[in-house]
Amino acid sequence: MIVYKLEGKLFRWQIFNFLFMAALTISSCQPAPVATATPIPASTLRATTETQPIPGGPVLLWEGISLRSVANVDGGSIKLALHPITGDIYILNPGSGLRRLKLSESDRLEKVANPGDIVNDANLSGMAFGPDGMLYVVANRTVDNIYTQAIIRKGIEDGAGTFLWKTLAQTEPYPLSNTPFDHLFNGIIVSADGKWVYVNSGSRTDHGEVENNAGNFPDTREIALTAKIFRIPTDSEDLVLVNDENALKADGLIFAWGTRNAYDMAYAPNGDLFSVDNGPDADFPDELNWLREGLHYGFPWRFGDQDNPQQFPDYTSIGDKRLSPDFTAVQIGAYRRDPTFPVAPGGFTLPIANLGPDAAQYRADDGSQHDAAKDGLPLYTFTPHRSPLGLVFVSSSVMPTDFQTDENTLSAFILSWGSAGGSLTDRGQDLLHLQLTKRSDNYETITTQIARDFKNPIDAVLIENRLYVLDFGPGGTIWELTFK
Repeated sequence: MIVYKLEGKLFRWQIFNFLFMAALTISSCQPAPVATATPIPASTLRATTETQPIPGGPVLLWEGISLRSVANVDGGSIKLALHPITGDIYILNPGSGLRRLKLSESDRLEKVANPGDIVNDANLSGMAFGPDGMLYVVANRTVDNIYTQAIIRKGIEDGAGTFLWKTLAQTEPYPLSNTPFDHLFNGIIVSADGKWVYVNSGSRTDHGEVENNAGNFPDTREIALTAKIFRIPTDSEDLVLVNDENALKADGLIFAWGTRNAYDMAYAPNGDLFSVDNGPDADFPDELNWLREGLHYGFPWRFGDQDNPQQFPDYTSIGDKRLSPDFTAVQIGAYRRDPTFPVAPGGFTLPIANLGPDAAQYRADDGSQHDAAKDGLPLYTFTPHRSPLGLVFVSSSVMPTDFQTDENTLSAFILSWGSAGGSLTDRGQDLLHLQLTKRSDNYETITTQIARDFKNPIDAVLIENRLYVLDFGPGGTIWELTFK
């Protein structure tokens, strides 16, 4: 049985299944700089509204947006990808495989491949097209019940609408934790020049604790093949990623460190690469990160701009107001005194600062709920447990002016699967607009909710001024939001 989960906050389905030196502590725990931008005055935004054009569908919150139900797809579908040449949208489903939505032919759905056509005995988890129409699919295979192995397959179109598949790369089998925190390999993106794929390997722990898989892997926390972004040449064939950090570094395969589960990545029009990252089973922020080569994004020592308290020798979970009893890591006692927690390497890169007005709730040390935007504070980046997904950037001149990217800002949309627990009142399951501005060596964003009441939206594709949103459940729907 494999349990897929974007940690506690995301979906779960069963288809096939301290001791610090003071100097180090100080260097890794500096307070975050305060963001400086001021949100756009409400008077400059388009008028707000609250309409539900389709009964049971999402609620639109801004004028000038229309809604259409495009297709019903197989339940459990997890990914959308736009073919860069044909303009067709491809849908990935771990149970039923690959389908194609032909928008040019009255939204016709057709089968492309079964899971076994792509890879044998593995669970599909991610996909992306290269600029030449090459399709890359990520999958994970359980080995001997206690190991997992990631496989990245490359599909070459044969001219008849199907693909011929080869193995681009695969990992050595590496230890499962046998918990919901096995995030595995999933998110993948191809560079604009088609020379590289970037693929996420999620963590095998919730927050860096020991997960020994019933004693099979004593004292094992994260390993060389987890909690990283890997970069692989697209001309590779049968490349093996070994479970050895020095060997991976020597081969130039590690792009970034310290990502807990960067399930979605996206390029902005200026070439900068961004990823979402969902936080642990405690009330720490979910993140949006600007990914750059060689940087460390903090996991498991930091979430947002806040320290993981378990790294400190005097920590106990007693009285920790960020813990909710309905999360798995709390229920199994994973938050505890942990005197052998590894020493932080320091030099962490902050997530992007959210200036609000939306998706900016946080939990204070005393357990009280606050809104960072109303408090005049940045949040790094989103309300805990929203589980951000489906990040896309605006690049078309067809998009209305107020959604355009310009020389000073990036315009983007992001979905939220929604919280599966905790008591914060911002539950997600919505669509946010992001206005990103670069400040010094990072970005900050003005974040505005423009639609809500999706049913666990999980991925999106943007074509000119039309946003296609994949709703995970119930059943599976693709919505088209048109911006006018």
